[in-house]
Amino acid sequence: MLTVMLAACGTDNSADTTGNTEAVSTTTPEGSQAPEGAKSTVYPLTVKDATGKEITFEKAPQKIVSTSPAETEMLFALGLNDQIVGVSDYDNYPEEAKSKTKVGGVVEPNTEAIVAAGSDLVVSGISISEEALNHLNSLGLTVFASDPKSVDDVLNEILLLGQITDKQPEATALVDQMKADIQKVKDAAATVTDKKKMYIEFSPGWTVGSGEFMDELITLAGGINIASDVAGWYQINEEKIVADNPDVILYTLDGMDSDSGKTIDQLIYSRAGWDQIQAVKDKQVIGVDGNLLSRPGPRITQGLLAISNALYPGAVK
Repeated sequence: MLTVMLAACGTDNSADTTGNTEAVSTTTPEGSQAPEGAKSTVYPLTVKDATGKEITFEKAPQKIVSTSPAETEMLFALGLNDQIVGVSDYDNYPEEAKSKTKVGGVVEPNTEAIVAAGSDLVVSGISISEEALNHLNSLGLTVFASDPKSVDDVLNEILLLGQITDKQPEATALVDQMKADIQKVKDAAATVTDKKKMYIEFSPGWTVGSGEFMDELITLAGGINIASDVAGWYQINEEKIVADNPDVILYTLDGMDSDSGKTIDQLIYSRAGWDQIQAVKDKQVIGVDGNLLSRPGPRITQGLLAISNALYPGAVK
Protein backbone atom coordinates (compact mmCIF):
# COMPACT_ATOMS: atom_id res chain seq x y z
CA MET A 1 0.00 0.00 0.00
CA LEU A 2 2.81 2.42 0.82
CA THR A 3 3.99 2.35 -2.80
CA VAL A 4 0.94 4.33 -3.85
CA MET A 5 0.18 6.24 -0.68
CA LEU A 6 3.71 7.62 -0.39
CA ALA A 7 3.34 9.13 -3.83
CA ALA A 8 -0.24 10.11 -3.25
CA CYS A 9 -0.79 12.67 -0.65
CA GLY A 10 -2.30 14.77 0.59
CA THR A 11 -11.11 21.86 8.20
CA ASP A 12 -14.16 22.82 8.67
CA ASN A 13 -15.78 25.27 6.25
CA SER A 14 -19.02 24.72 4.39
CA ALA A 15 -18.18 23.63 0.86
CA ASP A 16 -20.29 20.79 -0.52
CA THR A 17 -20.65 18.82 -3.75
CA THR A 18 -24.11 20.04 -4.71
CA GLY A 19 -23.19 23.08 -6.79
CA ASN A 20 -25.08 23.55 -10.07
CA THR A 21 -22.49 25.50 -12.05
CA GLU A 22 -22.86 24.97 -15.81
CA ALA A 23 -19.33 25.35 -17.16
CA VAL A 24 -17.13 22.30 -16.72
CA SER A 25 -13.44 21.73 -17.34
CA THR A 26 -11.56 18.46 -16.88
CA THR A 27 -8.21 20.18 -16.40
CA THR A 28 -6.85 21.89 -13.32
CA PRO A 29 -5.77 25.51 -13.81
CA GLU A 30 -2.26 26.29 -12.66
CA GLY A 31 -3.28 29.62 -11.16
CA SER A 32 -7.06 30.06 -11.38
CA GLN A 33 -8.65 33.25 -12.66
CA ALA A 34 -10.16 35.36 -9.91
CA PRO A 35 -13.85 36.22 -10.24
CA GLU A 36 -14.82 39.87 -10.01
CA GLY A 37 -15.65 41.19 -6.57
CA ALA A 38 -13.85 38.41 -4.69
CA LYS A 39 -12.46 39.37 -1.30
CA SER A 40 -8.97 39.55 0.14
CA THR A 41 -7.95 38.00 3.45
CA VAL A 42 -7.97 40.19 6.54
CA TYR A 43 -5.04 39.56 8.89
CA PRO A 44 -4.35 38.56 11.60
CA LEU A 45 -6.12 35.32 10.70
CA THR A 46 -6.58 32.34 13.04
CA VAL A 47 -7.48 28.93 11.61
CA LYS A 48 -7.56 25.32 12.81
CA ASP A 49 -5.79 22.49 11.00
CA ALA A 50 -6.80 18.80 10.85
CA THR A 51 -5.32 18.13 14.29
CA GLY A 52 -7.42 20.88 15.87
CA LYS A 53 -4.39 23.09 16.44
CA GLU A 54 -5.01 26.83 16.12
CA ILE A 55 -2.60 28.76 13.90
CA THR A 56 -2.49 32.55 13.65
CA PHE A 57 -1.12 34.27 10.55
CA GLU A 58 -0.11 37.92 10.82
CA LYS A 59 0.23 38.14 7.03
CA ALA A 60 0.16 35.90 3.96
CA PRO A 61 3.03 33.34 4.00
CA GLN A 62 5.84 34.21 1.60
CA LYS A 63 7.90 30.99 1.77
CA ILE A 64 5.89 27.78 1.70
CA VAL A 65 7.09 24.18 1.93
CA SER A 66 4.78 21.29 1.05
CA THR A 67 5.56 17.75 2.19
CA SER A 68 2.69 16.26 0.16
CA PRO A 69 2.05 16.03 -3.62
CA ALA A 70 -1.68 16.67 -3.17
CA GLU A 71 -1.09 19.87 -1.21
CA THR A 72 1.61 20.93 -3.67
CA GLU A 73 -0.93 20.64 -6.48
CA MET A 74 -3.34 22.79 -4.48
CA LEU A 75 -0.73 25.50 -3.91
CA PHE A 76 0.27 25.64 -7.55
CA ALA A 77 -3.37 25.71 -8.63
CA LEU A 78 -3.81 28.79 -6.42
CA GLY A 79 -1.02 30.56 -8.31
CA LEU A 80 1.60 30.33 -5.54
CA ASN A 81 4.54 29.21 -7.68
CA ASP A 82 6.78 32.04 -6.52
CA GLN A 83 6.06 31.39 -2.83
CA ILE A 84 6.75 27.63 -2.94
CA VAL A 85 10.33 27.01 -1.77
CA GLY A 86 10.24 23.25 -1.16
CA VAL A 87 8.27 20.14 -2.09
CA SER A 88 8.41 16.43 -1.32
CA ASP A 89 10.57 13.99 -3.25
CA TYR A 90 7.44 12.55 -4.87
CA ASP A 91 6.09 15.79 -6.34
CA ASN A 92 5.79 15.56 -10.12
CA TYR A 93 2.82 17.78 -10.98
CA PRO A 94 2.64 20.41 -12.28
CA GLU A 95 5.86 20.48 -14.27
CA GLU A 96 7.17 23.42 -12.22
CA ALA A 97 7.13 21.27 -9.08
CA LYS A 98 9.95 19.14 -10.44
CA SER A 99 12.39 22.05 -10.26
CA LYS A 100 11.62 22.99 -6.66
CA THR A 101 13.95 22.12 -3.77
CA LYS A 102 13.21 18.60 -2.46
CA VAL A 103 12.55 18.17 1.25
CA GLY A 104 12.36 14.40 1.61
CA GLY A 105 9.57 11.86 1.83
CA VAL A 106 5.91 12.31 2.70
CA VAL A 107 6.04 10.05 5.78
CA GLU A 108 9.35 11.28 7.19
CA PRO A 109 10.31 14.60 5.56
CA ASN A 110 13.83 16.00 5.85
CA THR A 111 13.55 18.50 8.69
CA GLU A 112 17.00 19.95 8.00
CA ALA A 113 16.01 20.77 4.41
CA ILE A 114 12.74 22.32 5.58
CA VAL A 115 14.50 24.52 8.13
CA ALA A 116 17.12 25.50 5.54
CA ALA A 117 14.38 26.62 3.15
CA GLY A 118 13.45 29.34 5.65
CA SER A 119 9.74 28.62 5.28
CA ASP A 120 7.10 30.55 7.18
CA LEU A 121 4.52 27.84 6.41
CA VAL A 122 4.86 24.05 6.14
CA VAL A 123 1.88 22.18 4.70
CA SER A 124 1.73 18.44 5.43
CA GLY A 125 -0.53 15.77 3.94
CA ILE A 126 -2.32 12.54 4.81
CA SER A 127 0.79 10.33 4.87
CA ILE A 128 3.05 12.17 7.32
CA SER A 129 3.80 10.20 10.47
CA GLU A 130 2.67 11.51 13.84
CA GLU A 131 6.28 11.51 15.03
CA ALA A 132 7.44 13.60 12.06
CA LEU A 133 4.57 16.04 12.53
CA ASN A 134 5.35 16.45 16.21
CA HIS A 135 9.03 16.97 15.42
CA LEU A 136 8.26 19.75 12.92
CA ASN A 137 6.03 21.46 15.48
CA SER A 138 8.72 21.14 18.14
CA LEU A 139 11.12 23.09 15.96
CA GLY A 140 8.85 26.12 16.16
CA LEU A 141 7.80 25.90 12.51
CA THR A 142 4.34 26.98 11.43
CA VAL A 143 2.86 23.66 10.32
CA PHE A 144 -0.59 23.26 8.77
CA ALA A 145 -1.58 19.57 8.92
CA SER A 146 -4.24 18.19 6.60
CA ASP A 147 -6.03 14.83 6.54
CA PRO A 148 -8.84 14.91 3.93
CA LYS A 149 -11.18 11.92 4.10
CA SER A 150 -13.83 13.10 1.66
CA VAL A 151 -14.29 15.20 -1.46
CA ASP A 152 -15.78 17.96 0.67
CA ASP A 153 -12.64 17.88 2.83
CA VAL A 154 -10.56 18.51 -0.29
CA LEU A 155 -12.76 21.43 -1.37
CA ASN A 156 -12.69 22.90 2.13
CA GLU A 157 -8.92 22.61 2.34
CA ILE A 158 -8.49 24.48 -0.94
CA LEU A 159 -10.71 27.28 0.35
CA LEU A 160 -8.83 27.39 3.66
CA LEU A 161 -5.42 27.48 1.98
CA GLY A 162 -6.75 30.23 -0.25
CA GLN A 163 -7.72 32.19 2.84
CA ILE A 164 -4.36 31.61 4.54
CA THR A 165 -2.36 32.67 1.49
CA ASP A 166 -4.61 35.57 0.46
CA LYS A 167 -5.72 33.69 -2.65
CA GLN A 168 -9.42 33.52 -1.88
CA PRO A 169 -10.59 34.52 -5.38
CA GLU A 170 -8.42 31.85 -6.97
CA ALA A 171 -9.56 29.24 -4.43
CA THR A 172 -13.22 30.08 -5.03
CA ALA A 173 -12.79 29.84 -8.80
CA LEU A 174 -11.04 26.47 -8.50
CA VAL A 175 -13.62 25.03 -6.11
CA ASP A 176 -16.48 26.27 -8.30
CA GLN A 177 -14.91 24.51 -11.28
CA MET A 178 -14.44 21.28 -9.32
CA LYS A 179 -18.03 21.40 -8.03
CA ALA A 180 -19.24 21.82 -11.60
CA ASP A 181 -17.31 18.69 -12.63
CA ILE A 182 -18.82 16.82 -9.69
CA GLN A 183 -22.33 17.95 -10.56
CA LYS A 184 -21.88 16.85 -14.16
CA VAL A 185 -20.97 13.35 -12.96
CA LYS A 186 -23.82 13.28 -10.44
CA ASP A 187 -26.30 14.29 -13.14
CA ALA A 188 -25.09 11.41 -15.30
CA ALA A 189 -25.25 8.98 -12.36
CA ALA A 190 -28.86 10.01 -11.67
CA THR A 191 -29.89 8.56 -15.04
CA VAL A 192 -28.46 5.11 -14.23
CA THR A 193 -31.11 2.47 -13.55
CA ASP A 194 -28.85 -0.55 -13.12
CA LYS A 195 -25.78 0.33 -11.07
CA LYS A 196 -22.55 -1.44 -11.93
CA LYS A 197 -20.25 -3.01 -9.38
CA MET A 198 -16.63 -1.80 -9.35
CA TYR A 199 -13.42 -3.10 -7.86
CA ILE A 200 -10.36 -0.83 -7.59
CA GLU A 201 -6.86 -2.20 -7.14
CA PHE A 202 -4.74 0.90 -6.52
CA SER A 203 -1.61 -1.02 -5.50
CA PRO A 204 -0.79 -4.72 -6.05
CA GLY A 205 -3.11 -6.71 -3.79
CA TRP A 206 -4.64 -3.65 -2.13
CA THR A 207 -8.05 -2.04 -2.45
CA VAL A 208 -10.05 0.65 -0.66
CA GLY A 209 -13.19 0.33 1.43
CA SER A 210 -15.60 2.69 3.14
CA GLY A 211 -14.62 5.92 4.85
CA GLU A 212 -12.10 7.04 2.22
CA PHE A 213 -12.43 9.52 -0.63
CA MET A 214 -11.78 6.87 -3.31
CA ASP A 215 -14.84 4.92 -2.15
CA GLU A 216 -16.85 8.16 -2.27
CA LEU A 217 -15.78 8.77 -5.87
CA ILE A 218 -17.29 5.42 -6.91
CA THR A 219 -20.56 6.30 -5.18
CA LEU A 220 -20.69 9.77 -6.74
CA ALA A 221 -20.19 8.19 -10.16
CA GLY A 222 -23.19 5.93 -9.61
CA GLY A 223 -21.25 2.73 -8.98
CA ILE A 224 -21.11 0.20 -6.16
CA ASN A 225 -17.74 -0.42 -4.51
CA ILE A 226 -17.60 -4.17 -3.81
CA ALA A 227 -14.95 -3.50 -1.16
CA SER A 228 -17.03 -1.05 0.87
CA ASP A 229 -18.01 -3.67 3.46
CA VAL A 230 -14.60 -3.10 5.06
CA ALA A 231 -13.33 0.31 6.20
CA GLY A 232 -10.12 1.92 4.96
CA TRP A 233 -7.29 0.57 2.83
CA TYR A 234 -6.74 -3.18 3.04
CA GLN A 235 -5.27 -6.25 1.38
CA ILE A 236 -7.68 -8.16 -0.81
CA ASN A 237 -9.16 -11.63 -0.48
CA GLU A 238 -8.91 -12.97 -4.04
CA GLU A 239 -11.75 -15.47 -3.60
CA LYS A 240 -14.06 -12.75 -2.29
CA ILE A 241 -13.44 -10.59 -5.37
CA VAL A 242 -14.42 -13.55 -7.56
CA ALA A 243 -17.58 -14.10 -5.49
CA ASP A 244 -18.51 -10.41 -5.61
CA ASN A 245 -18.10 -10.51 -9.41
CA PRO A 246 -17.52 -6.83 -10.30
CA ASP A 247 -18.68 -5.47 -13.66
CA VAL A 248 -15.67 -3.14 -13.92
CA ILE A 249 -12.14 -3.42 -12.55
CA LEU A 250 -10.06 -0.25 -12.28
CA TYR A 251 -6.33 -0.40 -11.64
CA THR A 252 -3.48 2.12 -11.47
CA LEU A 253 -1.17 2.15 -14.46
CA ASP A 254 1.93 2.81 -12.37
CA GLY A 255 1.42 -0.11 -9.98
CA MET A 256 4.06 -2.86 -10.01
CA ASP A 257 4.45 -5.96 -7.82
CA SER A 258 8.02 -5.92 -6.55
CA ASP A 259 8.11 -9.70 -5.96
CA SER A 260 6.88 -10.94 -9.33
CA GLY A 261 7.72 -7.90 -11.46
CA LYS A 262 4.17 -7.96 -12.83
CA THR A 263 1.97 -4.94 -13.42
CA ILE A 264 -1.42 -4.90 -11.72
CA ASP A 265 -3.32 -5.86 -14.87
CA GLN A 266 -0.96 -8.81 -15.40
CA LEU A 267 -1.67 -9.93 -11.84
CA ILE A 268 -5.41 -9.60 -12.39
CA TYR A 269 -5.38 -11.75 -15.51
CA SER A 270 -3.12 -14.40 -13.93
CA ARG A 271 -5.07 -15.00 -10.70
CA ALA A 272 -6.87 -18.32 -10.34
CA GLY A 273 -10.58 -18.05 -11.03
CA TRP A 274 -10.50 -14.41 -12.02
CA ASP A 275 -11.24 -15.33 -15.64
CA GLN A 276 -14.80 -15.99 -14.41
CA ILE A 277 -15.27 -12.39 -13.20
CA GLN A 278 -17.66 -10.46 -15.44
CA ALA A 279 -15.27 -7.52 -15.81
CA VAL A 280 -12.53 -9.84 -17.07
CA LYS A 281 -14.90 -11.65 -19.43
CA ASP A 282 -16.10 -8.32 -20.87
CA LYS A 283 -12.57 -6.87 -21.01
CA GLN A 284 -13.62 -4.12 -18.62
CA VAL A 285 -10.25 -4.07 -16.84
CA ILE A 286 -9.28 -0.41 -17.16
CA GLY A 287 -6.05 1.36 -16.25
CA VAL A 288 -6.00 4.92 -14.88
CA ASP A 289 -3.24 7.31 -13.81
CA GLY A 290 -2.85 6.43 -10.14
CA ASN A 291 -2.22 10.03 -9.10
CA LEU A 292 -5.73 11.01 -10.21
CA LEU A 293 -7.23 8.42 -7.88
CA SER A 294 -4.93 8.58 -4.88
CA ARG A 295 -4.11 12.28 -4.48
CA PRO A 296 -6.82 14.20 -2.60
CA GLY A 297 -6.04 17.43 -4.44
CA PRO A 298 -7.45 19.62 -7.23
CA ARG A 299 -7.26 16.81 -9.81
CA ILE A 300 -9.53 14.56 -7.75
CA THR A 301 -12.40 15.50 -10.04
CA GLN A 302 -10.41 14.16 -12.98
CA GLY A 303 -10.22 10.88 -11.06
CA LEU A 304 -13.99 11.07 -10.59
CA LEU A 305 -14.50 11.57 -14.32
CA ALA A 306 -12.21 8.61 -15.04
CA ILE A 307 -14.28 6.40 -12.73
CA SER A 308 -17.51 7.62 -14.32
CA ASN A 309 -16.22 6.93 -17.82
CA ALA A 310 -15.07 3.45 -16.77
CA LEU A 311 -18.48 2.61 -15.32
CA TYR A 312 -20.71 4.32 -17.87
CA PRO A 313 -18.77 5.36 -21.00
CA GLY A 314 -20.17 8.48 -22.61
CA ALA A 315 -22.66 9.21 -19.82
CA VAL A 316 -20.99 12.51 -18.85
CA LYS A 317 -21.70 15.02 -21.59
